[in-house]
Amino acid sequence: MRKKLFLISLLNLPAAQASGLYLYEIGTDDIGLAGAGQAARAQDASTLFTNPAGMTLLPERMLTLGAQGLYGDAPYQLDDDARLSGDSPGNVIGWFPGGSAFYSQPLTADLTAGIGFFGNYGLGLQFGNWAGDNLIKESTLLGATLMPAIAWQYNDALSLGAGLGINYGIVKIKRARGDTLSDRDWAVNAKVGALWQFSPQTRAGLTYSSRTNYDFDVSTTFQLEQLNDSPSYTLPIAASVNTPQQLMFSLFHQLTPRWAVMGDLGWQDWSDYSNSKISVAGNRVGGNNRLRDTWHLALGTQFTPHPDWTFNTGVAFDSSFYRHQSDTSLTMPSGDTWRWGVGGRYQLDADSSLGMAFEYAHIETASVSSPLLKGRYDTPALYFFGVNYSRIF
Repeated sequence: MRKKLFLISLLNLPAAQASGLYLYEIGTDDIGLAGAGQAARAQDASTLFTNPAGMTLLPERMLTLGAQGLYGDAPYQLDDDARLSGDSPGNVIGWFPGGSAFYSQPLTADLTAGIGFFGNYGLGLQFGNWAGDNLIKESTLLGATLMPAIAWQYNDALSLGAGLGINYGIVKIKRARGDTLSDRDWAVNAKVGALWQFSPQTRAGLTYSSRTNYDFDVSTTFQLEQLNDSPSYTLPIAASVNTPQQLMFSLFHQLTPRWAVMGDLGWQDWSDYSNSKISVAGNRVGGNNRLRDTWHLALGTQFTPHPDWTFNTGVAFDSSFYRHQSDTSLTMPSGDTWRWGVGGRYQLDADSSLGMAFEYAHIETASVSSPLLKGRYDTPALYFFGVNYSRIF
């Protein structure tokens, strides 16, 4: 009985099982670079998100707007020996929108302030009409952030920056019978960064982002319909979720007036999710130790054949936050991920530019071991389409 209750609690709480993606992509040039050089580029106002210290390198007042569409191709196939028998969900992601807005402005010769609004955490899953739609039909976890930030140019070589993230999160779960579990919460986190300019052509950036403590309480009673010989249960459920802290180190080097190269090395504390609380009827029902820390590596190039045109491309690797790909969550099709990006920027006039980018993310196959809904996501993929606009005032 205890194991069955724990299994059902895991299934119905995607937030407790990392049912969100912590994205580098927010509609800016980082899509075309696969995130490479993100903490060192400082080429538009979105540096407030990637490294707030980079705002000291921006000219005048600057506005950067980004919009993107994410398409996920993640079909889930139930195994023949799964306890749930019937139709599989098919593709559970589909289209998911995103966007961002950033503004920076010098306050003094050494001090720059800015504000950003973006959403880089979340995922919506649509399971449709499948064998388990009385358990879960739709799952949504969204996070939006408003971040004021400030940057200080300490000297000609070093700049420091900090931002305060004011985060608003939403979790929602729907079932075929019309049941809806939902909650909303506010959370605060911090981002600090440093930018070193070794020369006019070479710079390095380091950022630290603290974890975000969302506390979603979904306390309701629902009736689970019978599955074969299983009885029905009435379960009040609660969950607490932490989004990971991370470190990112980046390098940028202008090889020639036409060519630049850049790279990243990053770490994310996904193992902190192993402390997520999962409870049934107010009682802790088991541990959640399937997650581990991840590493991020990226390389990218920029080519400027003409003063009006800049082309970007990059490749990145992110390790899986699952300890074993044979024991993953139904609500998070994830694994070792390769990203390839390409994009371009056109200078519309002396003060404004327009960019477009595309990125493909190839994800390792993930299997769910639960006897109830045993199955697999076979090499899921994500496709990012982005457009951005920057203007100097």
